[in-house]
Amino acid sequence: METKIKKTNKVLKGVVVSDKMDKTVVVEVTRFVEHKKYGKRIKMTKKYKAHDEGNVKKIGDKVEIEETKPISKDKHFKVI
Repeated sequence: METKIKKTNKVLKGVVVSDKMDKTVVVEVTRFVEHKKYGKRIKMTKKYKAHDEGNVKKIGDKVEIEETKPISKDKHFKVI
């Protein structure tokens, strides 16, 4: 008997930096990584496009986004 393990979706926290598209917001996620050689912590940012069904999120809002199946060419997250 094989048991199925549910795969949890990736959840990221970030800030909305653009809301000009219809039903889409751009979320900037900031994280810190440690440099391999020098050990110094480096701030890295990445922008993700996320689906916002009701167009309710505005620039500056702190949001959580969850990974989902591809919605469009470069939109793979939705706003929680």
